[in-house]
Amino acid sequence: MTQANILIVDDNPGVLSAGKLLLKRHFSEVETTREPSEIPALFRERTYDVVLLDMNFNRSKNTGQEGFEWLEKILELDPSAIVVLITAYGDVELAVRAIKNGATDFVLKPWDNDKLLATLHSALRLKNSQDEANHLKSKQTGRNLAQVRDLPEIIFGSPAMQQVFDTIGRVAETDANILLLGENGTGKDLIAQIIHAQSARAAENFVKVDLGALTESLFESELFGHAKGAFTDARDDRPGRFEAADGGTIFLDEIGNLPLNLQSKLLSVLQNRVVTRVGANRPRPIDVRVITATNQNLDDMVRQRSFRQDLLYRINTIEITLPPLRERPEDIELLSRHFMLQFAQRYNRPVRQLSAALLRELMRYAWPGNVRELQHAVERAVIMSKSDTLQPEDFFLQKNAGGATDINTMNLDDMEKLLITKALEKHYGNITEAAQELGLTRASLYRRLEKYKL
Repeated sequence: MTQANILIVDDNPGVLSAGKLLLKRHFSEVETTREPSEIPALFRERTYDVVLLDMNFNRSKNTGQEGFEWLEKILELDPSAIVVLITAYGDVELAVRAIKNGATDFVLKPWDNDKLLATLHSALRLKNSQDEANHLKSKQTGRNLAQVRDLPEIIFGSPAMQQVFDTIGRVAETDANILLLGENGTGKDLIAQIIHAQSARAAENFVKVDLGALTESLFESELFGHAKGAFTDARDDRPGRFEAADGGTIFLDEIGNLPLNLQSKLLSVLQNRVVTRVGANRPRPIDVRVITATNQNLDDMVRQRSFRQDLLYRINTIEITLPPLRERPEDIELLSRHFMLQFAQRYNRPVRQLSAALLRELMRYAWPGNVRELQHAVERAVIMSKSDTLQPEDFFLQKNAGGATDINTMNLDDMEKLLITKALEKHYGNITEAAQELGLTRASLYRRLEKYKL
């Protein structure tokens, strides 16, 4: 018994009875219909491994035209469908035309049972080859999208972070859906990768989706994929992120930014574990572990009716809250030293120490951007420092003599202007050396000098 779902479409009840009687002894499921008009509804309900399709449904016409029209319709519904045409009026010319129009094979009525079975088994082998090729394509897409590389070392000594890692140790090996909560910059992305790396799915793909960056028009195509011709730029079939993560982990970041109408579509996929590509009718099963993250209070959003409660239940089997850096002061010095040595080596700088005055400033600062802000601040300081010891002024944490803006109120332009000014001062106005220091081309630096009127 071969595990396959066969659909026979023929207006002759005798053909349907004989076909079903023969095929149900060899294939797990056999369905029949006398009305080709039922094909769209049948395809919406399930997928078929092979369709046996009669070419003539009008006894007064034996041209096969109806068969070709329904073949075209089936391939619109499912471009990967395997269709074997059957007719009592076959000839070589008709067979060649059928193959050119997308049919897989062609059989004549009355059929020889052994030949029909051989034709169907051959069609199934083709179907399996196509499915395997599609799966490999999805896996390759996943590898191209995969975020997990060499994970950086996690530096912490605080009880709050120890509690986080204790929880990770208990849940990583399970397939439980996990919701990561915490402010921006607390490391939710990295924690998601660590959970995947410690799971039974570690050898498979880890695929990240920033839901906050997806427009509504791109949401379904990016997550669920699309069929060729589904829209203007859809030149090929393309698997979505869920298919790319099949067997592995999908990380849905910024889930609190997802509009209500898209939340329902995501919920349907998480409940049914199937995706349907845009422009296609064939649902594709998926096997993924789901990790989500947000910096928003989803319970409040549920009360305000801006987040679906049933979706929240689906994603937060396990909830892990990452503490902000200001609540884990024990880690500030550890992280600062770690980043200092890391960037000193990367940029070939002699920096090796943190001054006592700087450590006091770092401990007093609120770090609204959390670990990410600290990392960037240390990187800038290492690049711009003139000595082997980092000082408070290297971090722009205090107003300088010229009245520079405090880091709490600085925007990116303010920070960039300060960095350029300091680089020019360090190299006594030498554009080439300052540009090299900042990692810019001379042309890029000149554009910024003009922008900031320096």
